[in-house]
Amino acid sequence: MATTNQLRWTRRHLLTLESLSADELRFVLDTADSFKEVSTRSVKKVPALRGRVVVNAFWEDSTRTRTSFELAAQRLSADVIDFSARGSSVSKGETLIDTARNIEAMGVDVIVVRHRAAGAAELLARTVGCSVINAGDGAHEHPTQGLLDLYTMRERFGRIEGLKVAIVGDIANSRVARSNLWGLTKLGAKVYLVGPTTLCPRAFEQFGATVVHDLDSIIGEVDVVNMLRVQFERIQSSQFPSVREFTRMYGLTWDRFQRCRKDVFVMHPGPMNRGIEIQSEIADGPQSGILQQVTNGLAVRMAVLYLVTQAGTA
Repeated sequence: MATTNQLRWTRRHLLTLESLSADELRFVLDTADSFKEVSTRSVKKVPALRGRVVVNAFWEDSTRTRTSFELAAQRLSADVIDFSARGSSVSKGETLIDTARNIEAMGVDVIVVRHRAAGAAELLARTVGCSVINAGDGAHEHPTQGLLDLYTMRERFGRIEGLKVAIVGDIANSRVARSNLWGLTKLGAKVYLVGPTTLCPRAFEQFGATVVHDLDSIIGEVDVVNMLRVQFERIQSSQFPSVREFTRMYGLTWDRFQRCRKDVFVMHPGPMNRGIEIQSEIADGPQSGILQQVTNGLAVRMAVLYLVTQAGTA
């Protein structure tokens, strides 16, 4: 697959966006351009990974990421195995490493892993001989979500550099926020992290973001508003105001949306808590890129699968 970026990809794993250079980020996005056209064909398949085996190993629930990786691998003609911790030997006490080693022993080429523990994907990459792709590790990173968000913004605006992007909500528990922050700052965007003090600590400013606790103070100047799901399953009660108070202060309500730029682009990684972090009329409206993100995620994950497997044979 040809891209406009002449960099040679050498990474066998995709673990974080923190570890990628700006050129590497652009290379993945350019490669995704090459694959997006595949989904518009009547026969939506290419032989790029024929004979390869991809395992989706998920220790946490997922709809979009899991389905997207499975479909991406199938469209590249790979064989796909779907592994869930539920109903497996994990329930009998088998460790992450032992599970991964047993999966690898079956001759797999790529393990796509989601795990509740930060650093789980990196641990696997140091342990197994096949390629590892991080599909989300605790509150650490979600690199393919970050990549598809970058891709969607670039597709919308034709650039990343110079964009003003607000990432709003439960920042502290969000692996999406961290991956977006790394990717956006490396490509020259200005990033605002917005939320209550308990969920959006000032410590994030050391990574290049501007931390804001008053959404209304910047809502009229940003190009992109990326709303995050409130992760009730991870939040301690002392960290979170009432749902009504959170929506009043940080929700993308219709009144707040009217104060945005006329061309503002609205994003959300899903799943959405409709009526809490975003109103349905906005999520389903003409300035929403939420379903576009899902569509682009397929092309981005095809690109990532292709690149890590090609690096593994170089």
